[in-house]
Amino acid sequence: MRAPEFWTKPSGLARALAPLGAAYALGGDLRRRFAEPWRAPVPVVCVGNLTVGGTGKTPTVAALAQTLNSQGRRVAVLSRGYGGRMRGPLRVDAAQHSARDVGDEPLLLARVAPVYVARDRRAGAEAAIAAGADLLLMDDGFQNPQIEKTLSLVVVDGAAGFGNRAVFPAGPLREPVATGFARAHALVMIGADAQAAAFGFSGPVLRADLVPTNAAAWAGVPVVAFAGIGRPQKFFDTLASLGAAMRGAYPFADHHAYKRRQIERLLIIAKEQQAILVTTEKDFVRVPADLAAQIRTVPVELRFADPPALLRVLARGLAGGLR
Repeated sequence: MRAPEFWTKPSGLARALAPLGAAYALGGDLRRRFAEPWRAPVPVVCVGNLTVGGTGKTPTVAALAQTLNSQGRRVAVLSRGYGGRMRGPLRVDAAQHSARDVGDEPLLLARVAPVYVARDRRAGAEAAIAAGADLLLMDDGFQNPQIEKTLSLVVVDGAAGFGNRAVFPAGPLREPVATGFARAHALVMIGADAQAAAFGFSGPVLRADLVPTNAAAWAGVPVVAFAGIGRPQKFFDTLASLGAAMRGAYPFADHHAYKRRQIERLLIIAKEQQAILVTTEKDFVRVPADLAAQIRTVPVELRFADPPALLRVLARGLAGGLR
């Protein structure tokens, strides 16, 4: 879905939907309160967020997997496989599986670590452990009480914050900020953080940025861009900041399943504008394979402002020192 405008600031519609938001929040609270989480025999690090839509969880998981692997851990990523049709548990194989099978994010994460997709998170965890994983990294699942977390990191888009701070459907929140912060061990603040002081989180805050890895390649290049992520405008703004000559920008809903005719139409528009058709890596895995060669991507990676601080949070969290 695409986030409605009224989620960004207080409005009459948000107030009218507030009772539904309260019911949604209560349902989640009761689910967590009466759940009996399974305790895995290995540490579980959860990377989640408090809002509907993307905040940068996937690149955060990728960066953490690389960091933990470099420390000698045998990391496996757990994903629900949102947008995919396979229920699992199964290990993602980019040579065999498509985004239609397992979702877009698992395909990207499989580049850096083994990824297990499972609707039943415990079943996915058990499969990963049986295959030799000694640390589980959950991509999302902060609100899911099925598995006990050793360390929970909440990712925040520093520029967007929490919108109008109302719970879905009145706003973008999956749960009230206060209840989420009460369970979080640390925040990962991505991008501009002017609102950080107003968030009221008392634990460690790890600042990071999403950095294009081919930034120099876009200066002066005419582009037609499209994106189906949590905030498509963020991608368009990134291209503009790299000096690309924007000839068109086409937003789609998060995890949008592209139809062939849509991509063909975008290719025609790009040709008419004498421009390159460009998208995100996450979107790229959802386009028809035979059209992919005509599209370029802007790869990004998450870079922490203070890598030693990240290592300290991981060490303390895995040792139980952030509870």
